Amino acid sequence: MAGSSTLTKERILGAAEVLFARRGFDGASLRQLTAAAGVNLAAVNYHFGSKEKLVEQVFRRRLDALNGSRLEALAKVNGRDETRLEDVLAAYIRPALDLSNDDNGALFMRVLARAFAEHDDSLRQFLSENYGHVMRQFTHEFARLLPQLSKSELYWRIDLVTGALTHAMSGFGMIQRKSGVSEHQHREQTADHLIRFAVAGLSHP
Repeated sequence: MAGSSTLTKERILGAAEVLFARRGFDGASLRQLTAAAGVNLAAVNYHFGSKEKLVEQVFRRRLDALNGSRLEALAKVNGRDETRLEDVLAAYIRPALDLSNDDNGALFMRVLARAFAEHDDSLRQFLSENYGHVMRQFTHEFARLLPQLSKSELYWRIDLVTGALTHAMSGFGMIQRKSGVSEHQHREQTADHLIRFAVAGLSHP
């Protein structure tokens, strides 16, 4: 019975992710969601309690794992004398590109973009309260390695690097995977180019 309940919850989350990516949070109704997931409204209320909580769980399902991987990678280089800017950027960039490697991860990136495009204050607050500490840890290490930058200038540059990363994760750019190049090779090429680009942007005088 517990297994069936877990499958139902995952089916609802999967359907919600697709709908939110296509229609946005306001545009996706609970009626559309229940139809897509093949469940009734009672099942949504049982597992999540409200649409707002459902939205939050869609984000938790992806971001908990992503940021766990980021912090684990950061912990290996954080605060060390031999740490390079490339090392910190790799800890920030590579786990995100790994997430976007499959269709579900790429779909979630469109959901994440919706969160900022729709100016949903409650969702932004949720993301800040639950995942803001991750960005703060990375920013602290960037600041240690780039002492010449003011706090304001550093924040601008990190924001632009994050924008470039989001673009790379979306898969909509001009650079598409060539035939004969595996997904893994293409992802490595993307990471290498993005890290070099970010190092240049962050360290520029």
